[in-house]
Amino acid sequence: MHCPRCGARLAQAPPTACGACAYAIYVNPRPTGTGIIVERGRFLAIRRVRDPRAGWWDLPGGFCDAFEHPADAAVREAREELGLAIELGELVGMYIGTYEFQGEALPVLDCFWLASVVSGELRLDPSEASEYEWFPLADPPEMAFPTMDAALRRVALRLVP
Repeated sequence: MHCPRCGARLAQAPPTACGACAYAIYVNPRPTGTGIIVERGRFLAIRRVRDPRAGWWDLPGGFCDAFEHPADAAVREAREELGLAIELGELVGMYIGTYEFQGEALPVLDCFWLASVVSGELRLDPSEASEYEWFPLADPPEMAFPTMDAALRRVALRLVP
């Protein structure tokens, strides 16, 4: 591993400081924003077409752009992935997870909100998802990432009688 500032070889994996230029290097979680779209005791899931976890059920959401708030990312991702405008409700929670990318397990901070559809016609972006399904909150399938399973359990405890 090398310093991203000067290119010198690092003595150890982050967190560390570069011995050549003293640049401090950390591995911080990457934030995400996800809306759990709920309607009549069901939630909307999409089937992933990309790795990691291609073929697994997923919630519409994704990584924040630079300096983008996770709530704004959740709204943007629903528009991009589903063609829907959503309104976010209460924060469900924030969970630390991992995301496999380029052979590395990267830390992520997954942020989830309850959401409802405001407008638009559901149309999947084929580069993101191959199908969608409304699942009962009381009986969700195993999701692509454990943080999604945890968030859905929390929503079910709150909304399912």
